[in-house]
Amino acid sequence: MKASKIAYKPVGLVLGAGSGMIAGAAFKQAWKVLGHDDDAPDATDRDRSWREVLLAAAVQGAIFAVVKAAVDRAGAATVHRVTGTWPG
Repeated sequence: MKASKIAYKPVGLVLGAGSGMIAGAAFKQAWKVLGHDDDAPDATDRDRSWREVLLAAAVQGAIFAVVKAAVDRAGAATVHRVTGTWPG
């Protein structure tokens, strides 16, 4: 394993935790706009329809994936700019 990859691991962990918090906040806001409700449905919520539960899961997954990819890419690009080595 390359030294740059090993050195990037702690940075990647911090970025991952941060991206999770950002994505969670973005999903809450998106769900308020899409679902007109403060809380997204849980899969076991009896009072919610299949459509609503699956829509919430799809929106949440898409937001998390996009935020994670954007944060990971920005972190790798920053490390490359600073060190001259791509961490991946």
